[in-house]
Amino acid sequence: MQYQWYPGHMTKAKRMMQEDIKLIDLVIELVDARIPLSSRNPDIDQLGQNKFRMIILNKADLVSEKSNAAWSEYFKSKGYFVVQLDARNRSGMKQVNAVIEKACQEKFERDRKRGILNRPVRAMVVGIPNVGKSTFINSFAGKACTKTGNKPGVTKGKQWIRLNKNVELLDTPGILWPKFDDQQVGLRLALIGSMNDEVLNIHELSMELIGYVKVHYPGMLKERYGIEEEGTADEILTSIAEARKCIKKGNELDYDKAASLVLDEFRSGTLGKITLELPERNG
Repeated sequence: MQYQWYPGHMTKAKRMMQEDIKLIDLVIELVDARIPLSSRNPDIDQLGQNKFRMIILNKADLVSEKSNAAWSEYFKSKGYFVVQLDARNRSGMKQVNAVIEKACQEKFERDRKRGILNRPVRAMVVGIPNVGKSTFINSFAGKACTKTGNKPGVTKGKQWIRLNKNVELLDTPGILWPKFDDQQVGLRLALIGSMNDEVLNIHELSMELIGYVKVHYPGMLKERYGIEEEGTADEILTSIAEARKCIKKGNELDYDKAASLVLDEFRSGTLGKITLELPERNG
């Protein structure tokens, strides 16, 4: 199966971001902790040249602490400021504020020397679809969320959000990139739900996931579904359909329902803490 999804609105969104980047001090890039490299849009590095950079490993609760630690060290070694976060849990937001201040220390010093006092950090929040940007912004802003005006960008339909006296965020749409050179990247993005499921073969996608979990997390499928993990991915999916009574008219097994069940339980973390890539596996 070929993995590709790039609707027309993403081209417009990319142009918008290119126009707005001149207003920005800090680029906050959200990635999915299950696929931190594959969930990075390669266009962002070019877009964010000469800007302070911060990476948020979002959905960090869906993977192991060991995986989060490995990826944090990986990105720090590349010069990024890094935060591990479950954006649904607001308790981690103090850490985000602290890292923003640290990342922009040079900006504050530069402003001070120029006699500019109390100008807030202007940050652009970027990330691919379904990586949790909206949840992050809503959790970060809380009830204090207000649109701010009287600056470039507002009249064009962008959304500036004042978080506090020190930080203003510019929200951006989630965008992918036109072509995946590595189809494994496309597969991982499809698995976490960053593509429209309607353009995918859910049956095949679930078998890819089952095959991966069987190899890298032996025993997890057995524990979750009460099945044996012997045989092909297709045979294991059949066992899951039987165990979960996925039946359609005519008393036949509903493989599509079973496939969707497995994918949904992976995406929600119900299946278990699963990492689809690690730094050492990606060189």
